[in-house]
Amino acid sequence: MASGLTTADSTAKLLSDLKIDAGDWPPSLVKNLHLLSPDQIQLGKMLLEMGQSHLFQHWAEPGVDDDQKKAFFIQLSKLNSSYPGGLASYIKTARELLADSKAGKNPYDGFTPSVPTGEVLSFGDDNFIKFEDVGVKEAKNAAFVLVAGGLGERLGYNGIKVALPAETTTGTCFLQLYIESILALQEASSRLTQGTCQKEIPFVIMTSDDTHTPMVDLVESNSYFGMKPSQVKFLKQEKVACLDDNDARLALDPHNKYRIQTKPHGHGDVHSLLYSSGLLNV
Repeated sequence: MASGLTTADSTAKLLSDLKIDAGDWPPSLVKNLHLLSPDQIQLGKMLLEMGQSHLFQHWAEPGVDDDQKKAFFIQLSKLNSSYPGGLASYIKTARELLADSKAGKNPYDGFTPSVPTGEVLSFGDDNFIKFEDVGVKEAKNAAFVLVAGGLGERLGYNGIKVALPAETTTGTCFLQLYIESILALQEASSRLTQGTCQKEIPFVIMTSDDTHTPMVDLVESNSYFGMKPSQVKFLKQEKVACLDDNDARLALDPHNKYRIQTKPHGHGDVHSLLYSSGLLNV
């Protein structure tokens, strides 16, 4: 009993030091606060304020599953730090988007489509060939980016999609086709500039936890399909929390009540990853 009182007293002191009133908090969380750091408690406070109390309703008594409870907050901290503005911003944005979707709001209301000005090219004519030559010459200053964070479940395939054959005659996979096309463009660009600049065109591949290892294995086991290893850059996108309902409640993993279910974020991650990696400055 003395030990229990000591734990309760230390929890009360910690809450007092953090100026937190946990009167309305789930009792299952309050009992376990002594397992958490002050930063983790503040993160828990934010989640409760954002309507995520369900995450802690199932927590066991102190002394049971303590390591899993600590791991739960380690995952939460990672999810919080990897999203701009943290989980609070993620939940707030999700609620706004879900509410707009439910109300049938069109995000493009007020915009008027217009046809951009520019050249209209017909394949093979003189104008087409002229602009094609310009584009091929400039290709040496370009970079190619492939977003490959998702698996091929919708295709009935449980591997990475770019490993699928592009055609059945040779079995050439999509990734090989991509790389060989870039290498051909690189050679043509060098030839049209009369070899004055032997630049290697960078190829950036965005992966996720689901695709990173098989993607690296595919490239390395095939000697980068003829590219130099220094040309290929892998950027791994972080995962984000899944949502359980239209109120943007974070979804718990159905197989682990101390883990948030996650998924790869959208293709838009590639822009922030390119920026944060420093590759845009090369």
